[in-house]
Amino acid sequence: MRKLIVQQWVTVDNIAAEEDGGLSFVAGEPFSDTDTSAFKANLMGFIDSVDTMILGANTYAQSVGYWPHAAEQGEYGEKLNALAKVVASSRLSEAPWGAFPAATVTPDAAGTVRGLKAQPGRDLWLWGSLTLMRSLMDAGLVDEVRMLVCPTSRGAGRRVFDDRHDLTLLEATPFENGVVLLRYGIAH
Repeated sequence: MRKLIVQQWVTVDNIAAEEDGGLSFVAGEPFSDTDTSAFKANLMGFIDSVDTMILGANTYAQSVGYWPHAAEQGEYGEKLNALAKVVASSRLSEAPWGAFPAATVTPDAAGTVRGLKAQPGRDLWLWGSLTLMRSLMDAGLVDEVRMLVCPTSRGAGRRVFDDRHDLTLLEATPFENGVVLLRYGIAH
């Protein structure tokens, strides 16, 4: 069965979105084609392990103006744009993605993810989307959380977890850019 993997950029104090919704703390993006770092290799390996990106309506709205046109993102951007996309929204009727195939829109995120997990294919990637992440965790559908911990703090903002969860450490890997990858399995 396919896994649903959440990936969140976070600060050392567990902030995944600043008070204004921004992510100015994100460090060490792997997107240069000339970058040969272990960090880039790890993120490229992750994107190669998934075939579908799940987004909430807000994350979709924040991303669609940039990513489909981000030629400077090189191979990472090409792979991200080529993924099938699903946008969870009860308001949207369509979700275009530039010149790439449009995302599928679903008002029933849990049902859609349940169905996708049962199909053959690579894993599913929930990109950002804290509200959606929390509802899918409550539904028992999140299998893993990947936190890319940036070497900074913010003190205030939206945290990844706002309630209790039992986690199992799967990996802790520091990178030369100061980012630490923490992968956790979610107990169901």
